[in-house]
Amino acid sequence: MKSEAGGAARLGEVVEELLSEVAVETSPEPAPLFESLRGQGAVVTGGSSGIGRATAIALATGGVNVAVNYLDTGEESRAAASELGEALDQHGVEVLIRPADVRDPVQTAEFFAEAHERLGGLHILVNNAGVGADHALWRMSDEEWESVIDTNLSGAFYCIRAIAPYFRSQEFGKIVNVSSVHGLSSEFGLANYCSSKAGLIGLTRSAALELGASNVNVNAVAPGYIRTTRLTDRVPAEIMDRARERSALGRLGDPQDVVSVILFLCSELARHITGVVIPVDGGYLV
Repeated sequence: MKSEAGGAARLGEVVEELLSEVAVETSPEPAPLFESLRGQGAVVTGGSSGIGRATAIALATGGVNVAVNYLDTGEESRAAASELGEALDQHGVEVLIRPADVRDPVQTAEFFAEAHERLGGLHILVNNAGVGADHALWRMSDEEWESVIDTNLSGAFYCIRAIAPYFRSQEFGKIVNVSSVHGLSSEFGLANYCSSKAGLIGLTRSAALELGASNVNVNAVAPGYIRTTRLTDRVPAEIMDRARERSALGRLGDPQDVVSVILFLCSELARHITGVVIPVDGGYLV
């Protein structure tokens, strides 16, 4: 009986050792989120405020070299860009911040060429630049339609086109397009904005298909109502209140809620994810 008990005990020890080895081999500890990003070069468009600003700072905090463009609309926009530059410089990374209008394909191409040289390479693109001009469609002017489509959709296309040669050459890259819940569900008075953000989702899927062979991941986030100065100033309080009530979580989001998903999609933890749209809306669309 003793020998049988001893044999069973020994067998149990062997099984535990084998299971332990299998667990180590098949379930490795995940690398820290920033481990695969440190030292890379990232472009964040429209990054001087809101989600773009928070994304640029988060990337720099993780050791990523960052280039940010902004639309120069006067002293306020230049001051915001200067303030962002000071925040990024604190992290000891290479930084490029300068005006460049994503609606202009020439300016866009020049900005990406400069960013590639200054940062020592490009590996990440966050297409965040976006504007809104809300009106009922029968009251919407040509300029209001065109400015939103040109910035939110054509601008993203110009940026992807500008960075694609670098990504294809090195056979690596991450693109995250900042769409919106309004690209998935329409609301009154947002015909231009909804069209641009829905188009951006289509562009995301097309780019994922065309760049996939070059090991480039292309995804989109679709934020709901996020507390930013620009949104708070532009959207009436009653609409913000309705958005909060409609959310399954009963709250508005913060820029960091979106940034966390962007960083995940830029990391190697998301290496097998491409062509998807992730709502970050607190259950607004549920």
